[in-house]
Amino acid sequence: MLDTATYTPRLKAHYAAAVRAALKEEFGYKNDMQIPRLDKIVLNIGCGAEAVRDSKKAKSAQEDLSTIAGQKAVVTKAKKSIAGFRVREEMPLGAKVTLRGDRMYEFLDRLITVALPRVRDFRGVSGKSFDGRGNYATGIKEHIVFPEINFDKVDEVWGMDIVICTTAKTDAEAKALLKHFNMPFNS
Repeated sequence: MLDTATYTPRLKAHYAAAVRAALKEEFGYKNDMQIPRLDKIVLNIGCGAEAVRDSKKAKSAQEDLSTIAGQKAVVTKAKKSIAGFRVREEMPLGAKVTLRGDRMYEFLDRLITVALPRVRDFRGVSGKSFDGRGNYATGIKEHIVFPEINFDKVDEVWGMDIVICTTAKTDAEAKALLKHFNMPFNS
């Protein structure tokens, strides 16, 4: 059993011990509060057409996402009706969860060291998926690469969006921060 009062996630300790000093030297920050840090990680699974046909699919996606994240995910619902897609207002279409603090660092650690290497034909994540304000977005085609998911009990394989929000002002600062966490960029 972990003693949560004294336990610090590995990446959080690495950030405090090495990453902060390296970023301060690399970018020449005058103040420690200028040093970029992770703000939050948002995970999203969109069920799409499967959820329209079977309303239990969104519930299944929510349960899988809650298992991966370690905290309860919320079901996302349609904002308005779209007749062409047979979507009605308030129809459940997927699930999302926002991670902050220790859970965020734990998830990022599992993503980088366990999940991404398990992706078939993995050659690294794109180094160009920044939004111009220091946030990084990537996707995974199969959520079953996470070890928490029991492959035998999965009824549907979902794609998953992962958005890593940082306090960095530019993409270069955010990329440097993620590189210090050993994010496997391919470019």
